[in-house]
Amino acid sequence: MSKPRSNAPIFWLMFGAGGMLSALLGTALVFITGLAVPLGWFYSPELLSYPRVLALAQHGLGKLFLLAVIALFAWHAAHRILCSLHDIGIHKGLVAKLCCYGSAFAISVVAAVNLLRVGF
Repeated sequence: MSKPRSNAPIFWLMFGAGGMLSALLGTALVFITGLAVPLGWFYSPELLSYPRVLALAQHGLGKLFLLAVIALFAWHAAHRILCSLHDIGIHKGLVAKLCCYGSAFAISVVAAVNLLRVGF
C-alpha cells in the first residue's frame, strides 16, 4: 500500500526561497530604505520619492520583485512562527498550520491584488 503524498515540499520550497531572499536582500533593503536614504547617506532622499516608488510598482519587473519580496518573506516568517510554536509547546496541528500558512497566503494575495490595482 502506498503512502499518501505529502504537501510538505511545497511549504519547504516557499520557506527556503523566502529564507534565501531575506538573507540576500533583507538586510540591504532595511539599510537602504530605513537608514541610508532617509538620513541622506550615499543616496538622495529623492530616491524614495512617491513618483519613483510608484513607477517601480507600475513596472512589470518591479511588480514581480515587490511581490516576490513580500510573499516569500511572509511564507518564510509563517514557517518560522509555526516551528517556534512547536518549540514553546504548542502542537503543530491543523489549526496552527491554517493560521500560519493561511496568513502567509492572505498576505500574498493582498499584495498581488494591490500591485495589480496600482496599474501598469
